[in-house]
Amino acid sequence: MPFADVNEIQLYYEIHGEGYPLFMLHGYGATSKVWIAQIDALSEHFKVITYDQRSSGKSEHPNEDYKLDTLVEDLKGLMEFLKVEKTHLMGQSMGGWVSQNFVLKYPDKGNKLVLIGTNHKGAGLQILKNTLIDLHELAKNDKEEAFWKYAKLMHHRSYLKAMQENPSKRFYDLWSAEDLIEEFIGNNMVPEDYERFEKAGSMHDVLDRLSEITQSAILIGGANDKMSPKLVLDQMHEALPNSQLEIIDRAGHHVFIEVAPTVNQLIIDFLKE
Repeated sequence: MPFADVNEIQLYYEIHGEGYPLFMLHGYGATSKVWIAQIDALSEHFKVITYDQRSSGKSEHPNEDYKLDTLVEDLKGLMEFLKVEKTHLMGQSMGGWVSQNFVLKYPDKGNKLVLIGTNHKGAGLQILKNTLIDLHELAKNDKEEAFWKYAKLMHHRSYLKAMQENPSKRFYDLWSAEDLIEEFIGNNMVPEDYERFEKAGSMHDVLDRLSEITQSAILIGGANDKMSPKLVLDQMHEALPNSQLEIIDRAGHHVFIEVAPTVNQLIIDFLKE
């Protein structure tokens, strides 16, 4: 398995396809496997680079606290390890927080931004942390029940119902609930990891600085996303000098999974403009 020695830890990463680089950053409590519905489609056009952020998945889980800037430096270090000078960035939820802070600190290293179900501030993360720690305890006895409680937070009720009725059903021939259960179980996070990741994310607060981001950006959100509501994306759209906003009906926080073909085409069209 490919690992990079970065910023005094090991990060697990994967590369798919060829072309202009596109780094994809997952959200809080997830892993790079969450991009199951994007990797094949996007790697036909770009060199897609996914990685598990520290404290997540197969990457190293440090025993000390760190800052949001540490996650920014992890990204920079991985770029240097892979000899990438400049890249498109795609971040979902907390991955979008890291992406925003990265281009604010290193504007010459970031090209276009794809920000999915994200926020300009680390709001509500403590509540999510507590929920995920509770689900971690539940998963010790019933992994699938823990997943379905997690899925209720992430998905629109219509997708949740369809997944529960047939967990093996392949949506768009891309993903099934069984795939998502496997990703959820494989995050390898323990309560201490959730605590450290949450402390880092709570430092995110950039609304007053979004005007400094000159890169083209696309904001993609689900109309029914309670964690990254349309009001927040409207605020970001207004503050970013060069952005477009796409809100998709009947979709939740994991809009990129639920309506993957639509989201994938939006991303491809935006990045290839």
